[in-house]
Amino acid sequence: MAGNVFGEIFKVVTWGESHGPAIGAVIDGCPPLLQLSEEIIQKDLDKRKPGGGQPGATPRKEPDKIQILSGVFEGLTTGTPISLVIWNQDAKSKSYEHLKDIFRPGHGDYTYFKKYGIRDYRGGGRSSGRETAARVAAGAVAQQILNAYNINILAFTRALAGVTATKIDIETINRTPFLCPDSEACILMEESLRAIREKGDSAGGIVEVRVKNCPPGLGEPVFDKLDAELARALMSIGAVKSVEIGRGVEAAKLTGSQNNDEITPYGFITNNSGGILGGISNGDEIVCRVAVKPIPSISIKQKTINTKNEPADIIVYGRHDSSAIPRIVPVCQAMVRLTIADHLLRQITLKGFNKIEL
Repeated sequence: MAGNVFGEIFKVVTWGESHGPAIGAVIDGCPPLLQLSEEIIQKDLDKRKPGGGQPGATPRKEPDKIQILSGVFEGLTTGTPISLVIWNQDAKSKSYEHLKDIFRPGHGDYTYFKKYGIRDYRGGGRSSGRETAARVAAGAVAQQILNAYNINILAFTRALAGVTATKIDIETINRTPFLCPDSEACILMEESLRAIREKGDSAGGIVEVRVKNCPPGLGEPVFDKLDAELARALMSIGAVKSVEIGRGVEAAKLTGSQNNDEITPYGFITNNSGGILGGISNGDEIVCRVAVKPIPSISIKQKTINTKNEPADIIVYGRHDSSAIPRIVPVCQAMVRLTIADHLLRQITLKGFNKIEL
């Protein structure tokens, strides 16, 4: 199972392929007596599921109905492994027959073939973005742990198709089709994405994730620093190409006096560090920004090769999103949930459940 397991104490294994019978996750290390139901998980899955009516979204219609197979009794976690399954109901594998001997630019087709000597060409198989539904389901379980400490994780669209949100109105996020906190920017995003889609192309963007009420002390020296773990978790999402914490790349342009967060008896004056110092949370708000690449499946002719290393041209038709945003927003949120929950349990193991400073 190398490469398919996430976490040290709160462990998650995702399984399944885009066009297989089902996808799912197995969670080990979840504490007992937490409230959990299919309804709780479903609320998060509904934000990610295909065919949800988002502008530029794939027409694939998957209900993404979650089913809990184990680890829950009478609405409470039992402390035993939690098994979750989502049945694939709208896979049309025949649509990919023409791609079985050719590699799509921007996808994992070529690299999976080189690694394993075989690949599931039906929608990308394991490398498909459909795998992320299992992550979202697991993240919903992780949030039940975080709720006990009043830790809330917010995710939203910061930029899409060349348009950046400049206003941050939290109440607006769930009212806009792109999960954007700026309603005016959202209108421009939709116009820009529509123009790009009409050309047969796709667009990238930026997702921002904020962790509120995170206690100080989470994170491990030296190699399991919290910011390193967050970056690893977010970079494990197929469409993500870079991660920033706090001021991120912009910090390289500042002086020490500009970038340092001065400390008072009442807390930090600024938050350029993004809530993490020395790889350990400082109790301030954790801020991550995630750069998401354009969807690689486009209906513009591109050069590629086939499995015999012969040159070829390709136009990718089918049911594809024009952008991973907004459906990737709850995926980013889920990976941060999993990371914070795992490190929270590590800290509990170190200091004791009742000794974490809130």
